[in-house]
Amino acid sequence: MSALMEFKDVDVFYGPIQALKKVSLEVNEGEIVTLIGSNGAGKSTLLMSIFGQPRVASGEIIYRGEDISKKSAHYVASNGLAQSPEGRRVFPSMSVEENLLMGTIPIGMDHAQEDIQKMFDIFPRLKERRNQRASTMSGGEQQMLAIARALMSRPKLLLLDEPSLGLAPIIVKQIFRVLQEVAQTGMTIFLVEQNANHALKLADRGYVMVNGEIRLTGTGDELLVNPEVRDAYLGGH
Repeated sequence: MSALMEFKDVDVFYGPIQALKKVSLEVNEGEIVTLIGSNGAGKSTLLMSIFGQPRVASGEIIYRGEDISKKSAHYVASNGLAQSPEGRRVFPSMSVEENLLMGTIPIGMDHAQEDIQKMFDIFPRLKERRNQRASTMSGGEQQMLAIARALMSRPKLLLLDEPSLGLAPIIVKQIFRVLQEVAQTGMTIFLVEQNANHALKLADRGYVMVNGEIRLTGTGDELLVNPEVRDAYLGGH
């Protein structure tokens, strides 16, 4: 397997505070890799640093053989990286279909109608709501829309930031079922998630972040049975 994206000894600061400390990890083509950790561990900072917000102070983020750590967010997005952000951030006054079209900005509209139909196949609920304003949808529906919007740019790597945040357990199961379907298309997925149980069951490999550092790594199955992970993130179960 070849590494699609690799963090090499990445340090990130917010002013004087170090948020990421010598972080190294890799995501190989066709894999689902998850990064788990408690709230405030630095997981979202790591994802945002890919787009230069905040900028990497030292180290490299290698994507498809190129260091992108100093590139603009637009450059990164137009080279096959798409993010479904924490908190969903759909455009509330736009319809479902208009939100999906916003996802085509990095690549243009050539495949827009064909890809909207694909999204409706993956997310039938969005088809039912296609003309509905995003603000009137449930949290779970908005999360589906955020993921579908990211997929509209035909990414080589899909970045997901806390897709289960604030959702009822039954909806979380639905979201992870959809992610399983997306992964079966060959999509490479890097998933940042507090819900360690769902994330590790879905992932090929995982990393555990504590206070801005990678503390553990292994396959999803290995981490699920790791006593340290079980005690800290799975309630000992």
